Amino acid sequence: MAGHSQFKNIMHRKGAQDAKRGKMFTKLIRELTTAARHGLPDPNANPRLRAAIQAARAANMTKDTMERAIKRGAGGEDDTNYEEMRYEGYAPGGVAVIVEALTDNRNRTASDIRSAFTKFGGNLGESNSVSFLFERKGVVAFPLAVATSEAMFEAALEAGADDVTSDTDGHEVVSATESFPAVRDALEARFGAPSLARVSWRPLNTVPVDAATAETLVRMLDLIEDNDDVQTVSANFEIADEVMARLTA
Repeated sequence: MAGHSQFKNIMHRKGAQDAKRGKMFTKLIRELTTAARHGLPDPNANPRLRAAIQAARAANMTKDTMERAIKRGAGGEDDTNYEEMRYEGYAPGGVAVIVEALTDNRNRTASDIRSAFTKFGGNLGESNSVSFLFERKGVVAFPLAVATSEAMFEAALEAGADDVTSDTDGHEVVSATESFPAVRDALEARFGAPSLARVSWRPLNTVPVDAATAETLVRMLDLIEDNDDVQTVSANFEIADEVMARLTA
């Protein structure tokens, strides 16, 4: 299935990105602070903050670090005003890319993202130039060891999920965005903290990428993800598992 292969690509890349823990924490702290500033500091009453806490826990961020970030946002101690920006364009091989950022300088961030696209032969487009190739879906992922495929399927179905895929890489549960908080909470209560829980841009179809193009594509995505302002990067590529494993080794 194209969507599932895309998920495996994401998890391969997540493993590679885990090495950059310092930058990951910078991004997570920024999201925690922003979520607390724009809503209540109580995660039970602030879905965005709850999602940010989930992501921070999955990255093994300490409770003290999370609490400090939330307090800064809720108390207005950090006067930096971050804007939410979305950039869209095409990477090598005709791969569509959506970049979401939190920035205190939109001109700087736009320039950096455009430069990354251009450097590797891509093109940054206008708003909504590629988003029609994606849909917004809630995604919750768990390690394979937490449950059998049957148990995960039954729990996800009961929680209101749309689709479940299980294989050696783990369990992936997909839901409508409006169902995502309930699905995430129900599964966490039963199986513990997920390895991934967020609303994501999911490709409606994927673009097969050969090994040579894949190397350029991965270098481009790495450069974009390395930017402190960038929160998420979504793309509709399809790369063979063995090629992705080699490129992210």
